[in-house]
Amino acid sequence: MSEPLSTDPYKGVRDFYPADQAKLDAMFARIRETLGTWGYEEYNASPLERAELYEAKTSEEIVNEQTYTFTDRGGRRVTLRPEMTPTLARMIAGRRRELAFPLRWFSIGNRFRYERPQRGRLREFYQADIDLVGLPEGEADIEIVRLASEILKAFGAAEKDFVIRVNSRSLLNAACAEAGLKGDDVKQYLRLLDKKSKMRPEEFKSASETISKKDPLSLIDAKPLETFITELKKRGVGNAVFDACITRGFDYYTGMVFEVYDTNLANPRALFGGGRYDGLVALWGGEPIPAVGFALGDVTLADFLQTHSLLPKLNEGYAQLYVGTPKESDIPSAQKFADALRKEDGRVFVNLTARALGDQIKDAVKRGIPLFAAYGADEVAGRSVRLKILATGEETVVPISGLSSYLQSSIQPPASSS
Repeated sequence: MSEPLSTDPYKGVRDFYPADQAKLDAMFARIRETLGTWGYEEYNASPLERAELYEAKTSEEIVNEQTYTFTDRGGRRVTLRPEMTPTLARMIAGRRRELAFPLRWFSIGNRFRYERPQRGRLREFYQADIDLVGLPEGEADIEIVRLASEILKAFGAAEKDFVIRVNSRSLLNAACAEAGLKGDDVKQYLRLLDKKSKMRPEEFKSASETISKKDPLSLIDAKPLETFITELKKRGVGNAVFDACITRGFDYYTGMVFEVYDTNLANPRALFGGGRYDGLVALWGGEPIPAVGFALGDVTLADFLQTHSLLPKLNEGYAQLYVGTPKESDIPSAQKFADALRKEDGRVFVNLTARALGDQIKDAVKRGIPLFAAYGADEVAGRSVRLKILATGEETVVPISGLSSYLQSSIQPPASSS
């Protein structure tokens, strides 16, 4: 007899049972709400892309070590998307003459990277990508950094809870040129700089000296970024700082780059980041289209929110009321009763079993449904139900004609002296 199949998911990915999905939905609902107030529109695409899309402009580390790439039955090389920005650029290039620029777009979906699973990193994760496409450096960069800050503030975070570290790839490239670096040496140095925070100081110094005798970090001109940070403070972002070591790992960045870090010592890591990428759309031909954006993953966001006790309340789109049935013969009339409530936007669960009412109440508690009401012959005759608030045990008699308004106004209806 063969061994039973494992019930564990593939390493580095998660199953989302209803409670887990509710937490994910609650986080992204808050992000969607915030983005909507800024006029951003949602788009989406398949997670399957041609492999060459990433080989053209994504970092070598991701292409060579972290992508899930395979050959399909037609001999085409396909990659499960590790990020969304190349897909966005492809979509814009495909309809650039039809679109009304500037675009304010966002997408929420799953991404795949073959990484070593650890805190904050999984092989499948969910991410919100937010982009402003069609405007040059200046106001667009300010809006994107402000929006990154506003999303965390929308969860209740204060500026003391996180810091925004800002740099510029164009200024880094200029400093590398002044240090005498060219071509692949520049790429090699920037990749080394991106790993600096994970290296010992002497280790980084030794590796840096094998690339350049002059230290490019000492040559970077921070004045433009200091002006940018001053302007951010005027616009309500008071926790942005200059950090010459911020590079971002992707090769397509061309200008301002930033990363958001948790300031709590229990979670001292980068939460998310982004920057300007003005050359990516031109890979498909035509003139370059300037763009700036950032991406925010669910794993690091959840770690941040949990660390600061800011996890949102679960989505209230689930059942409010459990309708119990004293007898199995009451089920058809209970369903009709529930249908009337649903037409008024009530969210109703109806018992379909032969369990006793006491066991039905226990079932409602286990399911996390806040209200319980039995519906049988007595309730039909009396045209009212006895509503039980399961969190407190309090009961109140509510006329059937007024129950839908109670459900619309509050999960817990007002107490009654009845």
